[in-house]
Parts: sequence; C-alpha cells; structure tokens
Amino acid sequence: MNRQDDLAAEGEPEKEFNPGIAARLPRKTAAGGALIRDRAGRILFLEPTYKPTLDIPGGIVEYDESPYEACRREVKEEIGLDLEIGRLLVVDWVPAIGPWTDSLAFIFDGGVLDQQTLTLDPTEARAHHYLTLAEATPHLRPSMARRLTLAQTSLTTGLPTYSDFGRS
Repeated sequence: MNRQDDLAAEGEPEKEFNPGIAARLPRKTAAGGALIRDRAGRILFLEPTYKPTLDIPGGIVEYDESPYEACRREVKEEIGLDLEIGRLLVVDWVPAIGPWTDSLAFIFDGGVLDQQTLTLDPTEARAHHYLTLAEATPHLRPSMARRLTLAQTSLTTGLPTYSDFGRS
C-alpha cells in the first residue's frame, strides 16, 4: 500500500471537538539524520555552511513528509548519494532554545560507504570528514555527542533508543 491508500483506509478524520483547536495546538519540528560510516567505523560528518559545529547528513522534515523520507532526501541533497537508509537508531527530544521550538531528532542507520565519491551541496556543507566520535566531540554540541553515542550503542544492541536531549 502507499500513503494515499493508507489515508483512504483511515476513513474520514474525526471532527474537532472544539472548532479551530487543531490550528491552536503546539507544533514541533522534526529532523531526520543518517549515521553513515566508513569501513573503519568512523562517522561521516559535514561542516555546515550555516552553523559552527559539525553535523551528520540530514535535516528538517518538511510538511507531510516522514522523518525517514526527510533523511533520505537530505542525504541525497547534501552528499549526492541516493542511499538506502536503514533502521531507526535514536529518537531524541530536543528542548526549545533561543528562537527554535522543541523538536524531535530521528537518527537512522545510514550504512557503510566504501569509497563512494561524495558531491557536497556547497550551500549546505563546505567539507566532510570521517572521524571517530571522540575526534568529533570537541566540534559537536554536547547533546549531539550524547545522541550519537546512543546511536552507536543502538548499532551494537540492535535496539532503538528514546532520549531526552541525548540522555536515555
């Protein structure tokens, strides 16, 4: 089945018990990222053009797009590869900070690359590096380092993890 068939099978949505309430409910953003490694187990990190810290390939979920679909789309846009993205590793709740609302960060298994050539989108990333998590940590936000630690554990255990700001 596809999404349209699934939506049709759901039937008519229930009526709002308070007209207009759906528009007044809080909104969260979501992001989908890929934990991509090389044969040595090092993680693929990007140097974004729009922030000072390293990041993994991925990005913000668009309207009516799943976190998984966003992850696949963003990986293709950012590094030029149409990868099969694997299973969910981590769902992390990120609190509101500065101008940003709270959000959910989904990390999926991006698999292992074997010397594929990356084509970086110059509006998104200025460079890429394969680094161990220990090497990358000084260049990451602490919450991202915690989230990636959980993702690496999930690769080993085979179990996805839920966390609050990188803490399970």
